[in-house]
Amino acid sequence: MDYSHLISVEPGKRSGQPCIRGLRITVRDVLEYPAGGTTVGELLADFPEVTLADLRACLVHAAAQLPRPAA
Repeated sequence: MDYSHLISVEPGKRSGQPCIRGLRITVRDVLEYPAGGTTVGELLADFPEVTLADLRACLVHAAAQLPRPAA
């Protein structure tokens, strides 16, 4: 599934960092919570404007930033 429409980059918002749907919540903000031990359920409860699809979009976006190995 294509989640790219859920991530936006606006130069004047959050210093041009990728954000969720034009909100002021960055991909980094969202990904740091589970990395720190917060469960997905806790994250979604703490940020009611973030959906499970938004979280998936953050994961897809982050993975796309990693270099692909040369075959």
